[in-house]
Amino acid sequence: MQYRSDRKGRQLSILGYGCLRFTKRNGKIDFEKAEKEVIEAIRSGVNYFDTAYVYYGSEAVLGEILEKSGCRSQVYIATKLPHYLIKSRAGLERCFQEQLRRLKTDYVDYYLMHMLNDADTWNALREKGVQDWIEEKLRLGQIHNIGFSYHGNSGNFKKLLDSYDWDFCQIQYNYMDEHTQAGREGLQYAWKKKIPVIIMEPLRGGKLVELLPKEAKDLFEQARPGRAPAEWAFRWLWDQEGVTVVLSGMNSLKMVQENVRTASDAAAGELTESDRAVYQKVRQEINRKVKVGCTACGYCMPCPQGIDIPGTFRCYNEMYTERPKVGRKEYMMTTAFRKNQNPASGCIRCGKCERLCPQHIEIREELRRAAGELEDMRYRVTAWLVRTFRIWR
Repeated sequence: MQYRSDRKGRQLSILGYGCLRFTKRNGKIDFEKAEKEVIEAIRSGVNYFDTAYVYYGSEAVLGEILEKSGCRSQVYIATKLPHYLIKSRAGLERCFQEQLRRLKTDYVDYYLMHMLNDADTWNALREKGVQDWIEEKLRLGQIHNIGFSYHGNSGNFKKLLDSYDWDFCQIQYNYMDEHTQAGREGLQYAWKKKIPVIIMEPLRGGKLVELLPKEAKDLFEQARPGRAPAEWAFRWLWDQEGVTVVLSGMNSLKMVQENVRTASDAAAGELTESDRAVYQKVRQEINRKVKVGCTACGYCMPCPQGIDIPGTFRCYNEMYTERPKVGRKEYMMTTAFRKNQNPASGCIRCGKCERLCPQHIEIREELRRAAGELEDMRYRVTAWLVRTFRIWR
């Protein structure tokens, strides 16, 4: 494992563990599976673990694993304040104390303002006393570093970086988002200010692996040296000095081991012009196929109508990145064959999802388009049969 420094000289593993995507079974995180994967990562040198208050069950599972294994002192915990849910300083303190209880710790190494997307929002929080509260926690040692996670454009990102003496920040960044969101411009601005940058969505929620068009997969396979799509994505990031840690939502031992192997020898400045040409060709193939740029982050959920919005877009994209029948079959199995059917056509256009979407996707319109293609006659007949004969009774 390789390491890069934060502002205070701490050595952070260049591969971080994103705890949002712990495997769930029957709506709950599979603790034993998550435990094996986390322990394997720690033994392999991963020391940065990212979670959040609103990642259902994640903080508690991470805290239990670290307490049970006695590994708390070996790792850095990063978690996030849902400032958008906080109405008062008392509420702020209650939330933080709950996070400490869940994590079974008395301090947080890296604390982020979750989805802080512009300086105006930060200034409004300061007026409510959030900055004073943060600085008190820093003095007491209950928070060691303060930062924010960000989804937005590079202009607002730079203004936000300039609005406070942040210890670190977290952005969505990958070879498909080089010039969207904070982008390379924002990354380089943070680098000049010597602010460490944590990268989320390096694989766009798995889209840069599982849903790559065949033509894109072929380009990676034919390139030399031979590398899997995930390795290409990670090396593109670690090639840049401004990247401190890259988070991966690892949910299998194989994934942990493969990512650790890549993180053991990836280096800044290693990519060749030939490598960069491969990325450019892959981008062209992806942009030609994908219909909706959803990363499956889940911020749009839950939908008041029970629609699985990320799942719908996954199936919709599969129609184009794989084959139409692949996407339609997956969609039928995950919506029509349910006790409580939740098709995209059930959208009431309330707009709640769009207000929360970090990618600024026009979700209502995309759901309408997806329903038009996924819910064909075969789908409608099957859904009617399932309801009529009460298969789930």
